[in-house]
Formats: sequence, structure tokens, C-alpha cells
Amino acid sequence: MAKTQAPKQPTLSDSGLGRIPILDIFPSVPGQRWLPKAFAGEVVPFGAVVFREGHDAVGARLEVAGPSGQRGERLLTPLEPGTDRYGALEQLGEEGPWRFRIRAYADDFATWQHTASIKLPAGLDVDVTLAIGRELFEAGRVDQARSDAQRVLFGKVANTLGDATIDPVERLAVATSPAVLDAIADRPFESLTTYSEWREITVERERAGSGSWYEFFPRSIGAKKNADGSWTSGTFRTAAKRLPEVAAMGFDVLYMPPIHPIGRSFRKGPNNSLDAGPHDPGSPWAIGGPAGGHDAIHPDLGTVADFSFFLKQAAKAGLEVALDFALQASPDHPWVTEHPEWFTTLPDGSIAYAENPPKKYQDIYPINFDNDPKGIRRETLRLLRYWIKLGVRIFRVDNPHTKPLDFWEYVIHTINAEHPEVVFLAEAFTRPAIMQGLAKVGYQQSYTYFTWRNTKEELEEFLQGLSHETAAFFRPNLWVNTPDILTQYLQFGGRAAYKIRAAIAATAAPTWAVYSGYELIENVARPGAEENIDNEKYEYRPRDFALAEQTGQSIAPYITRLNEIRRDHPALRQLRNLDLHWSDDDAILVYSKYIAAEFSGTGTPDAVIVVANVDPHSARETSVHFDVSTFGLAGAEQFRVTDLITGASWIWGVSHNFVRLDAFTEPVHILHVEPVDGTWPETHPNGADKAAH
Repeated sequence: MAKTQAPKQPTLSDSGLGRIPILDIFPSVPGQRWLPKAFAGEVVPFGAVVFREGHDAVGARLEVAGPSGQRGERLLTPLEPGTDRYGALEQLGEEGPWRFRIRAYADDFATWQHTASIKLPAGLDVDVTLAIGRELFEAGRVDQARSDAQRVLFGKVANTLGDATIDPVERLAVATSPAVLDAIADRPFESLTTYSEWREITVERERAGSGSWYEFFPRSIGAKKNADGSWTSGTFRTAAKRLPEVAAMGFDVLYMPPIHPIGRSFRKGPNNSLDAGPHDPGSPWAIGGPAGGHDAIHPDLGTVADFSFFLKQAAKAGLEVALDFALQASPDHPWVTEHPEWFTTLPDGSIAYAENPPKKYQDIYPINFDNDPKGIRRETLRLLRYWIKLGVRIFRVDNPHTKPLDFWEYVIHTINAEHPEVVFLAEAFTRPAIMQGLAKVGYQQSYTYFTWRNTKEELEEFLQGLSHETAAFFRPNLWVNTPDILTQYLQFGGRAAYKIRAAIAATAAPTWAVYSGYELIENVARPGAEENIDNEKYEYRPRDFALAEQTGQSIAPYITRLNEIRRDHPALRQLRNLDLHWSDDDAILVYSKYIAAEFSGTGTPDAVIVVANVDPHSARETSVHFDVSTFGLAGAEQFRVTDLITGASWIWGVSHNFVRLDAFTEPVHILHVEPVDGTWPETHPNGADKAAH
């Protein structure tokens, strides 16, 4: 970040627009009711549309102000030719509220340079043109805001421009030397300076936008079936033994379904059946019973002390614990008798249970948020504060799209005002407007349609939207599976499908997630449903992970390698840097992710190309083609790629690079990109490589 200049007074017209129009400022959230957001360390595109009347040149700068009072500015450079859009990348490192604005100005030097480069070689208006240039540099010579070296340099240039004994073209060359251009880039010759209004962007902690999640049911870890058909449930103590294994796979967050008492009334049996037996544990989402409600722990799992032990063991392993927060109740929940007004009573006197046709959840009563909104808000805040006090800082919220948007706006803003480190993940598979609305009002992360986007065409459209169109407010968490979702792609794609989906999820977005059993290729669906047979939501599901690895049936080593690659390559932990490339095959997806040296934290740029065969049933051969400017190698004809899975290395070029991806061996290339000679191009002041943007 460059050091900022002293602020100048804006030049405004009577309309308030400003002498140099500054329009369509980004990042922004549509409607501008809510603030755009980023996570600590995220590289964010800033910019605006800037223009003026006529043909004279304009320039623009980004000015930022951080939470601790730090100030900086960065040159904005033209983006797409002919659009008048200017942009720059800035990395926001500190959590908290940041401010930014755009400074636009008439670029007097650029206008003069363009005119002089045409007129002087042609012998047109030579004296006048040189005199205009000399006046610019004379002003620069006495500008006390410049360094002594710059003022001396500009004095020499002014003298040269006024020396009639030197050829005019030679005088122009002196005035446009690299040293002069660098000095002007540092502080332009500007006039008609105009400022946009200050805008805000919220920067949240890194885990709000980047991480690897793993889900398991604690009751299944260490569960044992007894001779009489009953079960001994796993506990927080037995589940804690699995934490080092989860951490060893490279995960950052351990998510658990609800840990509260489960109702007995209308309890679901195996595979969502209505005839639960005496030993069936029921769905954890049917919350509440004689042992308590949302502020209680299921007695089979342990006590508050056991839960605290589990949190400490997770932290020791390097994991954060995400807790499920499901605002709903079983018919046995204390709320049903203490607050009957919180539910919907039907004309026959019964309470409406939850439905998502064709699915029915007779064991769950949804909350009616319109009957006692203030009381429900108070209770929600009380519950969140209770678990936060115990040490939980991440909540995965179940079905938030079935609750009012203004409710979440109030709750999340209230909690984050007290605890800005708390992260909320919206589990909402619904219409785009609602999913995006939840993100706008405060949800730090969101489930997505990723599980249902499987073809090359679907994935290209999906990933382009996530990384560029909605990135200012919508942060995706790419789940490869959930207890409720086992797509046909996974059901029939075999081991290849599981590797393909994991590789794309782990590299395309900075946050991805796995539900336990994925690594074991659990792909048998319940007939007529898009979920695993013998679903863990309704029964205990102990697994022998060690045996699966010993016999080669597990892809845990592959998942571990994916998380290692993510940890080693900062480009993969960014959201807004994904660029699509081309292949000649309708099943070969190609994209890259790049971060400049200035932002990488390693001192060198980082570029990764992913080439994925999304057809899990075949081997594909094709050519792939690249716009190398998107990953920092503008102008390069060749570059070196190294497969981070196999270790193989090749020299590739801009076009006609042969690939063969066999779904039954290695269906995905994850390629680290390096210049052939090991030397990266010079970096542009806006954080992108020269000519890359």
C-alpha cells in the first residue's frame, strides 16, 4: 500500500456530481442498504467508472483508511478498453471497519504526452506544445509535497524542454524517461481533482471467509451396539479421540449437528420412517425433551464439562468447533408448553409440523416468528450468548430461509456488535434472492448450489458468478456432500466422482466442506431419495476409518493432499481471483487462481491452474488454451507447470497444450505455474502484473 498524500479539497459542481464524474463505485452491495465485506487478508478489487468530456485524459486513485487510522492510496488503472472502468487490487489485513473513496482528476501529463507524441514528430505546434510541457514540470519543480530528488529531476526536464538547441523529439524522450514516469506515477500532475464520498467495507476474521470444514455426528464416534439391540452412544469424550485424525487431514473447522436433547414424540426411525423403535436415537434436529431444550446437552453425549473438554481438545488439535443452531422444536420441547404462541396452531387445534414437500418432518415444529417477534428475538440472543460464553464462535444455522430476513438482520448485527469474531453459516438451499438476501443482512458464509452443478457448462457459470458477480457480499462454502444430499453424480460416479468434486471444491473457493463418510465413498442412496441409505440423521453410524485406509478404500490421503495444497498456495485461499480458460472438450473444465507477490505473503507470486475431467466415467484427451495475463505472465509464450498431485512437470504454452485425464486414475490436474526461467514479470503498482488488467 502506497503512502497517501495529504487530502485535497474536492472540486464540486453545483449539482454535487463533481467536475470529474465518478460512477458505479465498487465493491458495493446492490441497493447499497448493506455494506460490502471482506475477510482479513482478502485481496479485494476496488474501482469505479471515471471519465470527462472531450478527449483529455483522466486518472484515478483509490484511497483507503483502516480501523487503526492507517491511510494509503493506490493507482487505479484501466480495466476493459472503452468502458471507462478503472480498478485496482488492495489487500485488507486488519479486521474491522475500513473506509475507501475514489479520487479522480484531469491527468495533465498524460494529455500532454499523448499530444506531444503526435505533434512533435510531425513538426506541428512544436513551440507551444513544448511550452505546455515545460509549464507542467516547472510547477512540479516547486511542489513542496514532492521529494527533493523529484523536484531536482523536474527542474532538469523543464530546462531541457526549453532548450531550443535540442531536437524536439529528443526533448520529449527526456520528459518521458522511466525515472520521470515513475515520479509522476507516484504523484501525478493533476487538476480538477474530484472525490467520491467515503464508503465503508467490513473486514471480518480470516475464518469468516477461508477454511476447510469437516462434519461428524459425535454420537456415532465410539458408538457400540449391544447384544439386546440397544446402543451405547458415543460421547464428547469418545468423539474427542477423532479430532486429531480430522486435523491431520488438514481441516480447520469441525462442525457438529445439534447436540441437544431429542424429542420422543413422532420420533423418526431408520431412513426417516415413522415407526421408531425403542433404541432408535431420533434426528438431532428434533430438538427438545424432558432433559431440556436449546441450552441443554443430550445426556448421552455428556455434560457441559464434557463439552468444554471437547472444545479444549479441538483447540489443541488446531480445530475450531462449529455448532448447529436450529430454531425449531420437537413436540416435547419446553417451549411448546411455556410459549405455545411461538408456534402455528391449525384449525383442528394441532400444531403445524415442518414440511419441505415431498419431505415431511412430523417430529419438528417450526417457529412462527410473527406471533411474538420480540420474545423470540430475546430468546435467540440468550441462546447464542450462552454458547458463545462456553466458547463457540461459529454457528451453522439450519434452514435460515424459513425465518424472516429482518429477524436475522437484527440477530446477527446484535451478536456481531458484541462479538465480531462470531461467524454464521447459512444452510439455505432455496431461491437465489433469498440466499443472497441472507448474505446481505449479515451471514458470513452460505451453502450453495455446488452439489447440483456438475457439467462443465454448469460449473463455469456457477464459479464465475461466485467469484465475481456476488463476491462483495456472498461467501460460498462448497460442501461436497451433506447428510441430506447424495446427488446422482456421486451415486453413480464412483471413486472418480468423489475425487473430482473434492478437487474442485477445495481449489475453486477459499472455503469448502466434507461430511463424514465422503472419504469412504459412501454412495448408496435410499430408494427414491437423494440421500444415503441408513442415514446417520436417524441412527448411529460408527465407521472404521483406519481399516478403510489400510485397505485403500478411503480417499482420505487425497483429501489430505488437497488441504496441504490449499495451505501451501495462498492463491487458493482467495475468492475473487478465479479466471476461466478454454478447452476443446465439453467435459474438461479449466480455471486458474493467481495472487501477486505483494499480497501472497511469500515474496513471490502464486499461480495455480486446475484442469478437471468432470466426466467420472471416461478418459478424455483434448487441448487446453490460456490467457496467461490472468495469472501474471502477460506476454509469455511458455511457462512451466507442475502437477501438485503426481509431481509431473511440463512446459506449456498459450495454446494447444495436450492433456489426457483418466477418470479412473487421476481425473484432475492441480498445476503450480512458474515462469520457464524462474523470473516473474515486474509488478504493476495496482497489485496486478503489468498489462494483466
